[in-house]
Amino acid sequence: MEFPRMLCKSQITIITLSVVILLYLFFETLDLKSHLPIFTFPNYPSLSACARPPPLRVYMYDLDRRFNFGMMNAGISGGGPPSEVPPFPERSGIKRQHSMEYWMMASLMYGAGGVEGMEAVRVSVPEEAEVFFVPFFSSLSVNIHGRNMTDPATEEDRKLQFDILEFLRNSKYYQRSGGRDHVIPMQHPNAFRFYRDQVNASILIVVDFGRYPRSLSSLSKDVVTPYVHVVDSFLDDDPADPFESRTTLLFFRGGTIRKAGGVVRLQLAKILTGKEGVHFEHSTASGEGIRASTEGMHSSKFCLHPAGDTPSSCRLFDAIASHCVPVIVSDYIELPFEDQIDYRSFSLFFSVEEALRPDYLLGHLRQIKKERWLEKWNALKNVAHHFEFQYPPKKDDAINMLWRQVRNKLPTIRRAMHRDRRLKVSDWWR
Repeated sequence: MEFPRMLCKSQITIITLSVVILLYLFFETLDLKSHLPIFTFPNYPSLSACARPPPLRVYMYDLDRRFNFGMMNAGISGGGPPSEVPPFPERSGIKRQHSMEYWMMASLMYGAGGVEGMEAVRVSVPEEAEVFFVPFFSSLSVNIHGRNMTDPATEEDRKLQFDILEFLRNSKYYQRSGGRDHVIPMQHPNAFRFYRDQVNASILIVVDFGRYPRSLSSLSKDVVTPYVHVVDSFLDDDPADPFESRTTLLFFRGGTIRKAGGVVRLQLAKILTGKEGVHFEHSTASGEGIRASTEGMHSSKFCLHPAGDTPSSCRLFDAIASHCVPVIVSDYIELPFEDQIDYRSFSLFFSVEEALRPDYLLGHLRQIKKERWLEKWNALKNVAHHFEFQYPPKKDDAINMLWRQVRNKLPTIRRAMHRDRRLKVSDWWR
């Protein structure tokens, strides 16, 4: 029989003792003092307290602050690597949803001691590192240096990318592995867009693969990150009757004019707008829009998540933070942490074809009983902390979940590096 996952020693010991005790009880001969004097019964930890592996050892390059914190605001000036973590600007809209790079860098600057449950620790000696982190805010660079490819300001983004590429090419540690053990955040779909094909061997932190060819990015080597939610977390979501307190059946508030798979939003707008129990509204990520979305999601049973310009969008993680059951309509979506989280326990999935059938989606939602909705709502509350980005980081939050995902890539990295070093004919089997 094959177990779905490895058990830690404390679990095996507890299970073994339980079987022995049950057998003795069955035969009514339980007398452990006389028959089993060698047994002792220490206070075992809970099953969830299995020993964690040691933190991932990460070397973070000392890049000039113009590549990271220096882009956040004009008040952060001067050359050289940053020595402290500035607060992330409040209500920064689209910049915040792409701010994973900031939180990853900040977690490594928190200190060698860190906090309980830290999955990564910064090392000062490169030879001690298991992976190398490149603290370049490529998503923020897109958002502030001309988001339109024809905007002259994009030249500053191109220059930053070129300088990073040159830095890496001159690094003996990057050369040693071909970049395979280097972690590069690319959360925005257009991040590092000018030279991303030059770093395709590295571990890329992406939200999905909508704008990446298979030669550049894949689940086997890269890590899928959540967006950073922009609505307020629902911290006091404990009403007497959660089902009845959420008076809107289905909520959507966001952009309806999108490219690629996101054209489904306009089609859904035509089907759902004006339907009983549905709030479907076009909006932008402004301060007032975010406040309205927070109120709407906090008072809705289900929150619609159609594809955006790429298969994923921030809206899913806004729904999770709001404990609003996500209704996902995206045929090619990839989700973060799926080796640890089953999204079916708190979400509903519809194909685009199903969602566009007249009355199909709403009819399905109206048939969901209160008890089933409550099961998903409770599951949402139990997983929401895994999607929180914060400083200082906390055990099992989004940043620690991401570093855990990076650590899971180590066997693949080592195998690729070892093969490259001994092969005379590269990838002969292709």
